[in-house]
Amino acid sequence: MATVSSQPGAGALLRAWRQRRRLTQLELALEAGVSARHLSFVETGRSKPGRDMLLSVAQRLDVPFRERNQLLLAAGHAPAFPERSLGGPELAPVREALDLILTGHEPYPAVAVDRAWNLVAANSVMFALTEVVDVEPSLLEPPINVLRVGLHPRGLAPLIANLTDWRAHFLERLERQLAITGDDQLAALIEEIAGYPVPESERAVAGIGRSEILGPLNVRAPDGGELSFFGMFATFDTPFEVTTSELAIELLFPADRATADTLNDLARNRREL
Repeated sequence: MATVSSQPGAGALLRAWRQRRRLTQLELALEAGVSARHLSFVETGRSKPGRDMLLSVAQRLDVPFRERNQLLLAAGHAPAFPERSLGGPELAPVREALDLILTGHEPYPAVAVDRAWNLVAANSVMFALTEVVDVEPSLLEPPINVLRVGLHPRGLAPLIANLTDWRAHFLERLERQLAITGDDQLAALIEEIAGYPVPESERAVAGIGRSEILGPLNVRAPDGGELSFFGMFATFDTPFEVTTSELAIELLFPADRATADTLNDLARNRREL
């Protein structure tokens, strides 16, 4: 007995990406250098798209590598971009690059994540700063999601003095990322984080809305002081396969001299142990 696949065809996927980018068929056809008539036929399933045509259109739509492979497979073509394990020999140069950046950023915190914000690697400073917190064990079960640990009320959220502002900031970043990737994991993460309760200490702030201008990330220190950070988000500019294309690094820098001195003292004390 024949079975019918529930997976969308290449035409439906292509139409969904075009609509996500808010382009008409004519606009996309002109920019990708293909026939508008052929594009229309592909989207409706009347024509089978060629490999080169799909790759050209997907590039114009800025479709992520993982989803470009899905487009090709849906049309009966082989994937164009390999997906390798970060622990495998092929990606040894990528691991070395990550280690170089993370270690070189010390004594300041840094973390590497995948597209869904799952932990890939972190430097010793990031681990040292989180050791003082009693994090809910379930949050530390692999894969460890950095945003879940950071914003969950049983995670690091109690340490963030301006949690309302930064939770809203990361939700906006996730929404933009979701618009680009269409990743269901990100959609679920957004829904989860948006449902976290607002701390008692910030309910008054939440009632009037968050600050219009996002300030530094302020983290309560064990000694009663406060650490202040600003961040930099880095990705690989020339990825050559799926895993590398989905990696990103969050680098935190001290926003004031007191924070810089505290981090330098922490690094010095760890070296002396």
